Amino acid sequence: MIFRPYDPPAGDPVILYQDDDILVVDKASGLLSVPGRGEDKQDCLIARLKTAFPEVRLVHRLDCDTSGVIVFGLTPQAQAHLGQQFEHRKTQKRYIARIAGHPAEEKGRVDLPLCVDWPNRPKQHVDPENGKPAQTDWKVLALEGENARVALKPLTGRSHQLRVHMLALGHPILGDPLYATGAALEHPRLMLHAEELRLRHPMTGAALTFKAPVPF
Repeated sequence: MIFRPYDPPAGDPVILYQDDDILVVDKASGLLSVPGRGEDKQDCLIARLKTAFPEVRLVHRLDCDTSGVIVFGLTPQAQAHLGQQFEHRKTQKRYIARIAGHPAEEKGRVDLPLCVDWPNRPKQHVDPENGKPAQTDWKVLALEGENARVALKPLTGRSHQLRVHMLALGHPILGDPLYATGAALEHPRLMLHAEELRLRHPMTGAALTFKAPVPF
């Protein structure tokens, strides 16, 4: 684990979609979704959005080091409806990651329960006795030198799920300041991007798909 001071990237958030009820953004890597502890961690995505959308409401989060698609509600009703979709696993998420090494198989499912690693917070770890169920589907998209590019589909939404599950396979995500070591750590950012989010519009019920281009 390596400590990196919080140094959020400059620039306005990239808006992917907006209407009267929802706001969809491409979050930059290195930017907190919500304020952290301490005065130095008050600059975050939702704070920046509030300057133009004072009514914006949190629905879910992405890790600070993860980039990609994140949705917010613009009304209490939209926030509640979207929150229910996430809670009941009605949304579909696809991430792209670059991982260390080459998996032995082309695709698979990781089914390992996770919980917080209390002596090493905020790290999580696999814990068969105390962990909560967590499943991730993965598929190799390409081999890139000694590494691989994979598509990840979380079936549950545990904290650091994709990062810990890839580590458990023996293939940590490149640039991960918490879980990668050695050469896998020597990258400018966490190579994890929320590429696609599918959900239903909270008011119309229409099926919507939002995508953000992979920046690595």
